[in-house]
Amino acid sequence: MGWLFLKVLLVGVSFSGFLYPLVDFCFGGKTRGQKPNFVIILADDIGWGDLGANWAETKDTANLDKMASEGMRFVDFHAAASTCSPSRASLLTGRLGLRNGVTHNFAVTSVGGLPLNETTLAEVLQQAGYVTGMIGKWHLGHHGSYHPNFRGFDYYFGIPYSHDMGCTDTPGYNHPPCPACPRGDGPSRNLQRDCYTDVALPLYENLNIVEQPVNLSSLAQKYAEKATQFIQQASTSGRPFLLYVGLAHMHVPLPVTQLPAAPRSGRLYGAGLREMDGLVGQIKDKVDRTAKENTFLWFTGDNGPWAQKCELAGSVGPFTGLWQTRQGGSPAKQTTWEGGHRVPALAYWPGRVPVNVTSTALLSVLDIFPTVVALAQASLPQGRHFDGVDVSEVLFGRSQPGHRVLFHPNSGAAGEFGALQTVRLERYKAFYITGGARACDGSTGPELQHKFPLIFNLEEDIAEAVPLERGGAEYQAVLPKVRKVLADVLQDIANDNISRADYTQDPSVTPCCNPYHIACRCQAT
Repeated sequence: MGWLFLKVLLVGVSFSGFLYPLVDFCFGGKTRGQKPNFVIILADDIGWGDLGANWAETKDTANLDKMASEGMRFVDFHAAASTCSPSRASLLTGRLGLRNGVTHNFAVTSVGGLPLNETTLAEVLQQAGYVTGMIGKWHLGHHGSYHPNFRGFDYYFGIPYSHDMGCTDTPGYNHPPCPACPRGDGPSRNLQRDCYTDVALPLYENLNIVEQPVNLSSLAQKYAEKATQFIQQASTSGRPFLLYVGLAHMHVPLPVTQLPAAPRSGRLYGAGLREMDGLVGQIKDKVDRTAKENTFLWFTGDNGPWAQKCELAGSVGPFTGLWQTRQGGSPAKQTTWEGGHRVPALAYWPGRVPVNVTSTALLSVLDIFPTVVALAQASLPQGRHFDGVDVSEVLFGRSQPGHRVLFHPNSGAAGEFGALQTVRLERYKAFYITGGARACDGSTGPELQHKFPLIFNLEEDIAEAVPLERGGAEYQAVLPKVRKVLADVLQDIANDNISRADYTQDPSVTPCCNPYHIACRCQAT
């Protein structure tokens, strides 16, 4: 256990004056330029239509739209799942949840996290000489060895899970609204089932809780400051770096610092988009000033918008899942309809990624892992299979197609978590199960099994409105191909080295800076 104690001692020191001497930036200037830096920015609950470059109705993403004009925009890019933890686990492992073990979200009281025998992108790059940092939402386990500092990140500053999974003194905008953290010795007021009033949201710097409850109104600026400091220090050192930023935006509650004139209107979401866009702009500006020619910046989202939050949810653009909406419920987050997993995606690397290019290649968050590993001249972990592929040729404008097949795991709206019952095959998409998540009006769509899958031609029907006729020639030609690719992947998973996440819960692992204060408050404010 000596090594664990030493690592706790090193990473537990706070960032304010003591972190960077302990992170070994001093690797020597000779490495500069030999390996690229990577900045991966993952937005939360962002809709495909929230990006102005994607959807003309959106006017709130000036910085991201500029990045799209200076790089490559992907219009057929997909999250690896339609909910938080599984999508993030796939980004960091390049593997679907049935392989890496993360099939649904972890809780405040979760004992486990991303299985320890899974190798993260940060661990691979650490071994290749990179300095690694993570800013923002983790949501892959916070207890013991599941903490980011033990999963390959030299530095961590952020929250351990979604920022609605704990109360704050600045609760922001939610639907329904949640109260602020209780004060004094009175009983907590759990007004809504989904509101946390017994524990405050913690903010970590490495292993230390530095603020509880988090001040949501200043969180975005803190993320920007920490991210830009990390980029500056790493760039000055000459070591290549990986920075992974998990934004709080656009998840509720919306911590909007500059309120629109009518805060109860749908303009609240637009104000949140502008705040997120400004944060991304600050990070990109820092990259441009310090390491522009040798830094690859990738922006995307973890899943589609959370429709049950009504005007506080984003836009799916044209991917409206009309077949499902007629049955009831939402076709966005938690579903395998396009609105649940098709997300904005941008790649920016001056001199390497072509400018102002729109790519229709079929790509996935799963591809980030193998692509970054290849560009870093590192090696993929042995003894396991990957669902993502190296898409460098697409990024550099030398190839277009991307994947032939993608699988969209069940993410809460219907079926067993993580099961593969929705198949994308070129322009076709087949559903063996359908169901709608909770919609703004409170309705949910029924879970329906389809022995003969619904098959949509997305080139002709992006709204997924009318499936192909089962007796038609097109359906009959596609069906055996769908069955074969699904059988093949399930057999491959059965033969793979798979992991199983520990989803047990124990209240004693709840992050708490001061268990003697109500809601774990550690500030006398």
